[in-house]
Amino acid sequence: MAKDSLKVYLDALICREAFEVQGQQGQNIGRNIAMISIRDLENNSFFYPFLRKPDFQRETNEWESQKICDFIKSFLDGDLIPSVILWRSSSSYYFVIDGSHRLSSLIAWINDDYGDGKISKVFYDGDITEEQKAAAQEVRKLIKATIGSYKDYQSLTQHQGQVDQKFLDRARNLGALGIQLQWVEGNSEKAEASFFKINQQAAPIGETEMRLLLARKTPNGVAARAIMRSGNGHKYWSDFSQDKQDEIEELAQEIHQLIFEPKLKNPIKTLDVPIVGSLSAPEKLEVILEYVNIVNNIEVDNQLGDDPTGEKTVELLKNCKKIAQRINSNHPSSLGFHPIIYFYTSAGKPKIGSFYGIVTLILHLEKTKYFSKFIQVRKDFEWVIWQDDMVPQIVSKNGNALKAREKVKDFYMKIIDKLLQGIDKKNVIKEIIIEKGFGSLKAKTKSNASETQSKEFSRETKAAAFIRDALPGSPRCKICGGYLPNRLNSIDHIKRKADGGLGTLENAQLTHPYCNTTYKN
Repeated sequence: MAKDSLKVYLDALICREAFEVQGQQGQNIGRNIAMISIRDLENNSFFYPFLRKPDFQRETNEWESQKICDFIKSFLDGDLIPSVILWRSSSSYYFVIDGSHRLSSLIAWINDDYGDGKISKVFYDGDITEEQKAAAQEVRKLIKATIGSYKDYQSLTQHQGQVDQKFLDRARNLGALGIQLQWVEGNSEKAEASFFKINQQAAPIGETEMRLLLARKTPNGVAARAIMRSGNGHKYWSDFSQDKQDEIEELAQEIHQLIFEPKLKNPIKTLDVPIVGSLSAPEKLEVILEYVNIVNNIEVDNQLGDDPTGEKTVELLKNCKKIAQRINSNHPSSLGFHPIIYFYTSAGKPKIGSFYGIVTLILHLEKTKYFSKFIQVRKDFEWVIWQDDMVPQIVSKNGNALKAREKVKDFYMKIIDKLLQGIDKKNVIKEIIIEKGFGSLKAKTKSNASETQSKEFSRETKAAAFIRDALPGSPRCKICGGYLPNRLNSIDHIKRKADGGLGTLENAQLTHPYCNTTYKN
């Protein structure tokens, strides 16, 4: 089975700028050009350095390698290409209202930068993910094999000997080829209105992106953008003081690491996995925005209004970091939830419903000061949620993972309370199903539905086999009996130092940080 093509990150190739910067009126001086040539997109031209996209524009990362290659080929072959729509500000910036992916694809080809070149490295401050590098390599290899690089065409104009006639014809035509332009007239308000209207009609903006565009100056909107790119990329927080910018970037990077690292590889061959596994860019952005909102009790995206100084953004990020540390970290407050147990299926697929539910549960345990009660039954709690995973059913009955989060939290609390009542762990789910407090849940049964006639193991089967055999051997906390994450644990004195306990191997035991620093005391 062919692997899925990766989305290519072209976001660095056209800088962002606020419409309002240096004048709000459209530029009426002189005549706007009707077409741009390939030379206009080179670094040393009079056009490309002043090309911009709105600061609220979604990331330019929706095209896969084949689509980029096909577009460049269409351009080289002189096929009909839709016009790019621009707006010229009074500061003589050329804002892309429609056509960012088209222009970025050509700029990528000209500069050999598909998300991993010189421009991108500066934009991302050198922090380019392995997925982004892999996507760049994939499209570069495809273009080299099918249409040739920009440098190849430049060399053809100088050396026209033994070369493919089709490539030579394309090289000769490059000087005459161009992209038609249309221009939006009017002020920045007209330009912004045109942007939203055009993008919703042609290629609709995703729901989460639209929410962030409309709430782009709110603290939760800025916080979500910062976490998404780990504090790198376009600085939506650039209007704040340098101290606030630095603080936002540091917090965002820490939160991103806590939730999304180490990088998940499929099939799973290690139990050292992130809290949230591999998601597409839109899915990841949605999870981050909802996480920020849940942690900070934000029910409507624009609930807090704009954040002119960055103080509120920092406050929200600090709250997000606190909860992420509580879930799984080396911080003394960490419960050290094993990601496989809490956030993945037995086949290694991420469970976003469980993530939202656990975040909501932690907030509830903090509010009710119920952590010690949870620790008392944690070992059996983990057995129950791993053996009988009802969360997908609860999510399905409530519409989606976000809407179901309170129900998932209530489900977890019901398990905790029944275990505290002394109900045997093997009977907890049976009682919950009988009570029908969460609708008609069905007990887990063995099924042959997943059997296949193929002789090859699927990725899910490989992951499930690894988890099945590796998880039972994972270390457990010597205080609560719960599973310990691979990298994140605490070394505890069995006999307290205050009671004369020594730092010997015989007096050392592995525990969760919270069990060691708080529960034990």
